Amino acid sequence: MIIIALTTADGIFKQMTLAGLLSPNRVVAEMVSQEHWPAIVELVDHLVAEDALPTESREAVLTALKEREDQRSTGIGNGVAIPHCFSEDIDKVAMIFGKSTEGIEFCSLDRAPVHFVVLFVVPQSQYTLHLKTLAAIAKILNSAETRENLSKANDPEAILEVLSRKTARV
Repeated sequence: MIIIALTTADGIFKQMTLAGLLSPNRVVAEMVSQEHWPAIVELVDHLVAEDALPTESREAVLTALKEREDQRSTGIGNGVAIPHCFSEDIDKVAMIFGKSTEGIEFCSLDRAPVHFVVLFVVPQSQYTLHLKTLAAIAKILNSAETRENLSKANDPEAILEVLSRKTARV
């Protein structure tokens, strides 16, 4: 289990697991997109459809994600990408996990296709939470065993179960 410490908008400190930031409706067990930018749009649209992001924030979030991707791809290697940005329009982390069996051309650092995408949007005021979330995701997906287990998981519940198994300290 990965523990992420955060302070809510009302100043209350609490801890949350990485799997606790996801739910079955925020896991795409098989993504449709096969390229970098369409994959990001697919996941953002899913967050909007699930009311995790306000519809009116969609364009601003996509712009922020595009600016981040233009600096350097968030494809970190080993089949993993972690697109992320800030938003003034949310008060809690919006996160989604996408899996692609075929792989997505993501301009990754190792030039390999991406099979696992964790996209998250953090409230503008939560810079520390942003860093901790990014580090936690990278740590859990750095494990070859975890990636292997995720590749075998075929539905949102199985994916969440794999993500809740691994321990990493942030």
